[in-house]
Amino acid sequence: MKIRLFVSLAMAAGAALANPHEKILANGLRVIVQEDRRAPTAVHMVWYRAGSMDEVDGTSGVAHVLEHMMFKGTRTLRPGEFNKRVAAAGGRDNAFTSLDYTAYFQQVPARRLGEMMALEADRMANLVLDPKEFAQEIRVVMEERRLRTEDNPQALVYEKQMAAAFQAHPYRRPIIGWMNDLENMTAADARDWYRRWYAPNNAYVVVVGDVAKDEVFRLAEKHYGRIPRRALPERKPQSEPAQVGIKRLSVKAPAKLPYVSLAWKVPVLRDLHKEREPYALEMLAGVLDGHEAARLARNLVRDAKVAVSAGAGYDATVRGEALFVVSGTPAEGKGVAELEAALRAEIARVANEGVGAQELERVKTQVIAAQVYKRDSMMAQAMEIGRSEAVGVHWRDIDTLLEKIRSVTAEEVQAVAKKYFGDDTLTVAVLDPQPLPEGAPQKSVSTGRH
Repeated sequence: MKIRLFVSLAMAAGAALANPHEKILANGLRVIVQEDRRAPTAVHMVWYRAGSMDEVDGTSGVAHVLEHMMFKGTRTLRPGEFNKRVAAAGGRDNAFTSLDYTAYFQQVPARRLGEMMALEADRMANLVLDPKEFAQEIRVVMEERRLRTEDNPQALVYEKQMAAAFQAHPYRRPIIGWMNDLENMTAADARDWYRRWYAPNNAYVVVVGDVAKDEVFRLAEKHYGRIPRRALPERKPQSEPAQVGIKRLSVKAPAKLPYVSLAWKVPVLRDLHKEREPYALEMLAGVLDGHEAARLARNLVRDAKVAVSAGAGYDATVRGEALFVVSGTPAEGKGVAELEAALRAEIARVANEGVGAQELERVKTQVIAAQVYKRDSMMAQAMEIGRSEAVGVHWRDIDTLLEKIRSVTAEEVQAVAKKYFGDDTLTVAVLDPQPLPEGAPQKSVSTGRH
């Protein structure tokens, strides 16, 4: 599991995100524009601040199901016509649902931007949820669950680990939904979700490309400005009770190799200016798994040969609770207990011995270098802005994030390694491999279009 540093939205601050402009329409919709004239194209994204964490028991997966249904017709468009119109404009489109948000995008010639806004505004206000279309699409989602989770051993371990790690917090429910909930879901459930969350005052538009901000604002006013704002449901705090001891679970599934994943509850970033530990935890993940010569790959895979793969991951910028995860697949002749001990020993080594200034600087340099290439991608720029806004980090704070991550010291990394990796907040999930069906191929599932 490679680290997804939240500084991915910060490292391009000096150039790629130098010129965003923003306007808030009267109905509450925020429009954020990044002018980039290097190619005659534009990315148009609509982000809704509603993800699977906003669901309730019994309707898990409804955020993702509605994402599918958004392509199934409006009062003026037939099912599938949305995609056809984007393709006819010379573009491509898709969507994605996360724990924290749902987003839709089109990448088109810049001169066709107004048409994309018209299409998105139409389905923001006029979606038709036909029961027959829903009945067909829910079967597609159930098959997606089978392929991506139930037939994918590591994905199944992750799902079970999240359900065990979180007792009360909504992150315990999978984005795809539990199969029983999908089997009993109705078009009315999706319609209720749409009416609750798909309002302009719960959304924002990000446009990046060969555009002029004033023209984008004019188009946004024309197409989105007519949609009335609506009262939004109250979002109540959903804090996880304190964990009071280690949790362990074993997942049996057909697989060639075992696998072990360790997840600790750690702080999440809430105050960009006052907090320091989330930045240090990001750097700890980078020290462990931030580049090809990082500690897990070097010490466990190449030197000790206790693992064929090992990784670390932590995301400080989420709406909910955060986990710091280390995981790996043991090498032939090695067991999951031996690999678990080795993974924990690497963190303990940082806690006891610290990290060198040169090692820490290499992690920072690797992260910065990786992000420089994102400046050449309009989609990457739009994603950076959108993801940060989704979790409450304003695009104007990107420079602050950059400064903070650059200021992390080796002493701060050692301090968090000492503080957060005991047993009381740990959930360990192990894949117990079962015999593969005779002749069964290893499945690989790619992300599909709608």
